[in-house]
Amino acid sequence: MLFGGGRLPKGHPRVEAYGTVDELNSTLGVALSFLPSRNVFAKAISGVQNELFNIGSELASGGGGKAADKARLFIDAEAKIASLEALIDEYDAKAPPLRTFILPSGSQGGAMLHLCRTVCRRAERQVVRLSHEEHVNPDILRYLNRLSDLLFVLARYVNKAAGKPETEWRKG
Repeated sequence: MLFGGGRLPKGHPRVEAYGTVDELNSTLGVALSFLPSRNVFAKAISGVQNELFNIGSELASGGGGKAADKARLFIDAEAKIASLEALIDEYDAKAPPLRTFILPSGSQGGAMLHLCRTVCRRAERQVVRLSHEEHVNPDILRYLNRLSDLLFVLARYVNKAAGKPETEWRKG
């Protein structure tokens, strides 16, 4: 069901897109439960969860036109994306230098953040797929792209803070 009352089949790209954004929001909630309650970026993740709800609502509002423009909830995207970029820079500087590919693992919080990253990438792919059929706010794609990079960096930072070494990928 769409925001505003319309209906689409469960397998429709729009339903897949906002459903995957909702799944991402839920996995972030689980990740937060594995982090110390006073974690330095917990407030930022809670803000991201709110933005994901806005994004999901916007995606569920339908395609283009006046009704979709009126339902636009993901606003001030430039500032929100800049905030993600600042967090990426801050926590990337605190993580060990990346010399090779790493396997998603480590502490419970770090591993969950890696899972969040993969769900975020899937959400991004679903929104791209939808954008090939209908109008999608391009800022949503930019936000999801930067968010997945932030989740990668945060996973690495959390593992370092927990004293859990990263598992390097080994070819063959």
